[in-house]
Amino acid sequence: MSQSKPSVTTVARDAALALRGFEKYVLRLYVVGTSEKSLCAIANIKKICEEHLHGRYQLQVVDLYQQPQLARGEQIFAVPTLIKKLPLPLRHIVGDLSNTERVLVGLDIRPEKPMMHSAGK
Repeated sequence: MSQSKPSVTTVARDAALALRGFEKYVLRLYVVGTSEKSLCAIANIKKICEEHLHGRYQLQVVDLYQQPQLARGEQIFAVPTLIKKLPLPLRHIVGDLSNTERVLVGLDIRPEKPMMHSAGK
């Protein structure tokens, strides 16, 4: 009795699924100076990354006061804006990132434990 070997596409798909939980996230947060919204967005994304990505991320914070030319290249029209570069697809999330559930959905991250819904968020 001979067993058939799995196809290359099946092996590749299974490998991709196995690695999904180990993907490295490349994130870029655009802020303007040290405004309250900017500082809030920085704190929120750092907390989300530490809680849900466990060191599997690279976060770059770009201050558009210091590097305004970068806004045009990335099509930044509002700040703070978080861009998920990797893994694909590319995503933009605008705001102070205080709605953790919305940020997780935008980053395509599934929380390890169910989140409690809070009123007004």
